[in-house]
Amino acid sequence: MLKKYNVAVVGANGAVGEEILTILQEVKFPINKLIPLASSRSIGKTVMYAGREVAIKELTDTVFEEEDIEIALFSAGGSVSAQFAASAVRAGAVVIDNTSHFRMDENVPLVVPEVNPQDIAKWKKTGIIANPNCSTIQMVQALKPLDEAYNIQRVDVSTYQATSGAGKSAMEELVTQMQSFFAFKLDEAEVKAFAHRIALNVIPQIDKFLDNGYTKEEMKMVNETTKIMHREIPLSATCVRVPTLRGHAEAVSIKFACEVNADKVRELLEKAPNIIVLDNPEKSIYPMPSIALEKNETFVGRIRVDNFDKTVLHLFIVADNLRVGAATNAVRIAQKWIEIEEGK
Repeated sequence: MLKKYNVAVVGANGAVGEEILTILQEVKFPINKLIPLASSRSIGKTVMYAGREVAIKELTDTVFEEEDIEIALFSAGGSVSAQFAASAVRAGAVVIDNTSHFRMDENVPLVVPEVNPQDIAKWKKTGIIANPNCSTIQMVQALKPLDEAYNIQRVDVSTYQATSGAGKSAMEELVTQMQSFFAFKLDEAEVKAFAHRIALNVIPQIDKFLDNGYTKEEMKMVNETTKIMHREIPLSATCVRVPTLRGHAEAVSIKFACEVNADKVRELLEKAPNIIVLDNPEKSIYPMPSIALEKNETFVGRIRVDNFDKTVLHLFIVADNLRVGAATNAVRIAQKWIEIEEGK
């Protein structure tokens, strides 16, 4: 009989936390006891799991030991992870962290299960496994099989990232601003979540700018890709916030060590785990956020070889950022962790 685990979801009533609960149920995760955790402001509230209401408990340093938690999925912000992850580890839990706080710690594995599942075995160094940035996850899923086949020399990517990447309040701000537009009051709409109005606009800034002219989000894609792929891949990213609610898209250009064939690339990606190729331009079939919504797969299309350099490939990648880019990847890490621990 398969072992069942006491599982905590930290930030259970947040956008990603809610998705984690849904996916745990979808995959029939072996849960003995579910413990939703949040700040004291959420005490008295509940979350839905498997058709029943489960009371949210307060996140404290002692709750992990009190509830005998074995797997702790954190998705409540970097400051929360910084404060409470160590307590979970001390209580004997493995922490799977959705924030950026531990990603570049050399002792913490940064994992996309389709790309570097072997790194999960390093979890015992700190008791923590980090979940990469949403835009990084969907990109490296496609890069991995292509790198193995053609040896990537360079990547250039422009992202089109949905407002949900900035949380529930950012999604609400887009909706509110659109309501203001239809009321002919868009100029009066509140701008709070982003540097500029997001409705009917695109903003070429995600997170703060650094001294090198790139934003923190863009450098996350650079640095995380190097760590996940186990080698430095020259990469430049331009990350753009667009007025969609959910689903990140990326236009990616990849230079290889040899000439590539678009049909062969399609075959490679069709065989890759959790990737769906949608690439029939004549019928206007290609990936879009609306297609990826609430899906656990990454969609790839617009696959074509460059007109001037046959070693360069262009493609378009779309995934649900709350799922593939966060919750789904975290749950898949937990599943792989169980496989490794039970296989010993």
